[in-house]
Amino acid sequence: MVEKKSISFEEAIRELEDIAEKLERGTLSLEDSIKAYERGMELKKICSERLVDAEAKIEFLTKAPSGEVVKSTVKKKKEETTSKPLEEDLF
Repeated sequence: MVEKKSISFEEAIRELEDIAEKLERGTLSLEDSIKAYERGMELKKICSERLVDAEAKIEFLTKAPSGEVVKSTVKKKKEETTSKPLEEDLF
């Protein structure tokens, strides 16, 4: 398995797309298909973890009642999002 740090998200996606294409063509032997599927699952895990990490880092700026700019995370508690008008919801 390739170390997570040594492959970029984009490289992992490209490799995953290549594997999917090969599997769809049906030109691989059974043994190679199984290896390709296993590698695809590793790449899927890497990509999923990278997306979760990226989502956790996404922030947007809002203004507090005092006018001060405050960083807030994208994910809000359900009760916070339902009490605000839709125009204020960014996501």
